[in-house]
Amino acid sequence: MPLSQLLNWRLHLLVVLLSLLSEWIGIVKIPLGPGTLLLLPLFYAFVLGVLLNPHLFSGTRRFLPESVSQAATPLILISIMPFIARFGSTIGPAIDQLISAGPALILQELGNLGTMLVALPVAVLVLQMGREAIGATYSIAREPNIAIISDKYGLKGPEGVGVMGVYVVGTMFGTLWFALMAGYLASLDWFDPRALAMACGVGSGSMVAACSGALAGAVPDLADDLLAFAGASNLLTYATGLYVSLFIALPVAEWLYRRLGGRRHAASTMGAATDDEAADLTREERPEANLAKTAAVLAMACIVGWIANTINGASLVAALPGMIILYVMTVVGLAITRAAPFYLPAVAWVSLVSIVMTLPFFPGSGWIVEQLAAVNFLAIVTPVLAYAGLALSRREFSMFRQTGWKLIIISLLVFTGTYIGSAVVAQVLL
Repeated sequence: MPLSQLLNWRLHLLVVLLSLLSEWIGIVKIPLGPGTLLLLPLFYAFVLGVLLNPHLFSGTRRFLPESVSQAATPLILISIMPFIARFGSTIGPAIDQLISAGPALILQELGNLGTMLVALPVAVLVLQMGREAIGATYSIAREPNIAIISDKYGLKGPEGVGVMGVYVVGTMFGTLWFALMAGYLASLDWFDPRALAMACGVGSGSMVAACSGALAGAVPDLADDLLAFAGASNLLTYATGLYVSLFIALPVAEWLYRRLGGRRHAASTMGAATDDEAADLTREERPEANLAKTAAVLAMACIVGWIANTINGASLVAALPGMIILYVMTVVGLAITRAAPFYLPAVAWVSLVSIVMTLPFFPGSGWIVEQLAAVNFLAIVTPVLAYAGLALSRREFSMFRQTGWKLIIISLLVFTGTYIGSAVVAQVLL
């Protein structure tokens, strides 16, 4: 994709406007039973982005052609990087607290088993789903989980249809669902906020951002600590999540499916993707592949976040040093990702760089932390959700229609089971 297309001024201008409008609306609190439902600026940004998506309404193509929507796709991952860096910057100063909570951080990954314990019985016994229930419920359907199903069963089979269905639903609604769950559970006072923050780490980058941002909004006095715990949990998930899914979750899902009397068939209402389509859906364009292009696009994403930060963050002048620091952290992390002799996702390296630079013994860490304080967490993640809403493709809208109401229900149960299961394990161990 040409650099000029990635730097499309209409796309960035629209995201700036959507982000400023969303931040201006602010956090809306809706009483719901014993708790409170929080509607965050990132929620409005995503919804507005979807409504303006040219693949959804043909009328928007007159001022926003499909090429602009396509240009937003790589920007989701790139624009989330500064937030990941800001995320990691909370871990360094809180390193002592995180070490003391070590067992809870490590073992809460086992809470992912709550995914299938909640969703698989409903899928098999209530919704009468076949083996697609295994792919749909054994994990939260992050990219490594899709790779496991692809290798073991193939993505054209029922298991592949199940995992891809949850992946598509998660792409469209998972981020918002995590944000709503986190904010609501925090208002109930059932869990230690740190346990809820640790549970945020099981999701994708955007899910973690939305989830931890909601917690920071719900418990502002503990915002830095909660973001630190969520960031550390997400980092550990990259190291342990793949193996927990492969050696524990998937075998347990197979066993439980048989115990529930599951039938061996593929649901005819859920069309499987072709091999080429599946490859396109699971292949992630790695931003470190072309550092020069990524650095330029990242600069535009940082400028968008910097402007959005003016509503609920600091002024442009006050926030400038912090945004530059986040930019540098991200570029260094991407460079390490490219040069490292083994592969670790770029978000993990970016997070590690920001952690090291904010550790108490790192030269100038006090000044770095002080400058980063001017950058509001929620403000720099709001544009990410605007890009995500605009980037949804015709294929994703089509797949969403094809997956049917069953997979929508199962997907929400998967997200709920994963989050609450992880929170329960962390709560017990804290």
